[in-house]
Amino acid sequence: MMRRTLFLLIVGLGGAAILLALGVWQVQRLAWKQQIIQTIESRIAADPVALPAAPDAEADAYRPVAVQGTLGTGALHVLVSQKETGAGYRVIAPLSLGEGRMIMADLGFVLAADKASVAPSGPVTLTGNLQWPQEVDGFTPAPDIQGNIWFARDVPAMAEVLGTEPTLVVARRIEPAIAGLSPLPVATARIPNDHLQYAITWFSLAAIWLAMSIMFLRRRRAPQTKG
Repeated sequence: MMRRTLFLLIVGLGGAAILLALGVWQVQRLAWKQQIIQTIESRIAADPVALPAAPDAEADAYRPVAVQGTLGTGALHVLVSQKETGAGYRVIAPLSLGEGRMIMADLGFVLAADKASVAPSGPVTLTGNLQWPQEVDGFTPAPDIQGNIWFARDVPAMAEVLGTEPTLVVARRIEPAIAGLSPLPVATARIPNDHLQYAITWFSLAAIWLAMSIMFLRRRRAPQTKG
């Protein structure tokens, strides 16, 4: 009887300790993620600089830049949906900077109904942020090249199709403005940060586990009445 009670006590306290440790780990991850988001936000809001000669996906991620160039034809369309607006497309156009250098410009959102009528081209001054979105995974459908429908911003693949370097500037401001297009600036709102919810879940499970263990031990120790 004593050995069984000791075993149940160890299981109850051990299980609660593990769940509490997982909760503490998520709290630590929350602080880490918040620090990352603050760093990204400060970089996004910095003053724009000239486009680096050889942008690096890690060192230059979210770096604000200002560029002047000429938009080329043949823009790619990435399927997206906007709250309170509906389905539409991100418009990714080739941008010639002169001297043979070409990059890609994410010009923003166009409604699905207006897709055919919006064909940006010509000289522009663009202020935005460098970004290498991580939107492609094992579940992302292959792009419909013939129909010009992409399901994620795959920078290397889009650059190959457009004949540009794999550099993407996401527009914050375009001068002159392009009718029918609304810029979708880089922001941290879409960076997942669910660690607080996970922490609450683990702490709640620890409390439930401990309460159930105590109730079970009390039942086993309660005197048995014989009829």
